[in-house]
Amino acid sequence: MSENKLQGTRDLIMTLIYAGLIAMAVRTFAYEPFNIPSGSMVPTLLEGDYLFVSKFSYGYSRYSLPFNPPILSGRVFDGGLERGDVAVFKLPSDTSKDYIKRIVGLPGDRIQVTGGILHINGEPVKRERAEDFIIKDRFGNVRRIPRFEETLPNGRRHMILEFSDNSPFDDTREYVVPEDHVFAMGDNRDRSRDSRFLGDVGFVPRENLVGRAEFIFFSVDGDIWKIWEWFRTVRGSRLLQGIE
Repeated sequence: MSENKLQGTRDLIMTLIYAGLIAMAVRTFAYEPFNIPSGSMVPTLLEGDYLFVSKFSYGYSRYSLPFNPPILSGRVFDGGLERGDVAVFKLPSDTSKDYIKRIVGLPGDRIQVTGGILHINGEPVKRERAEDFIIKDRFGNVRRIPRFEETLPNGRRHMILEFSDNSPFDDTREYVVPEDHVFAMGDNRDRSRDSRFLGDVGFVPRENLVGRAEFIFFSVDGDIWKIWEWFRTVRGSRLLQGIE
């Protein structure tokens, strides 16, 4: 191999190494991609949504790093968490799993659901009826699901779904959020396993927060690897959509 070709090969290898290091740094400290595998956050997030999560929004913990090495205790540069954020976190009962839910309770808050209405510190959260959410099931049947706009105490608004107000977890005990923990719920209230399930999800330690969901960069109603079907499965209206 000539000297010029050898130098060209070396340059290519170094370029790939640098690109890999930059990508790893961005993924670790800035933005990490995630996809939505379930319907627990409908109507905000749909199955097949691909989104970016900002790692720097809440500071960093061991769960911000690849393979979660125990080299950090708690969080560093902590801050920025607000009620109403859509956040990715490590499931407290199994930190190998990522969950995404909406933060509705902060440390010290008293959270309860009564007749389907979320209560925070003894006050019912404002809930207003909106247009039905329309979906098609796997058999092609059209379904209409009651949709509501919920307004949290800090003024943050978002949409939720409620099939009924008589589901098992539409009436709960009162939960008191411990120090350095948050309370998270899915927007698809009757189809979400969240902090109401104390033996599974329960209160989420702040240390387990991975980051805040920022925007959807891709969305497909089907198998993402079937590129030849994208002309009919890509949800163009959701591309680059911010997450409220």
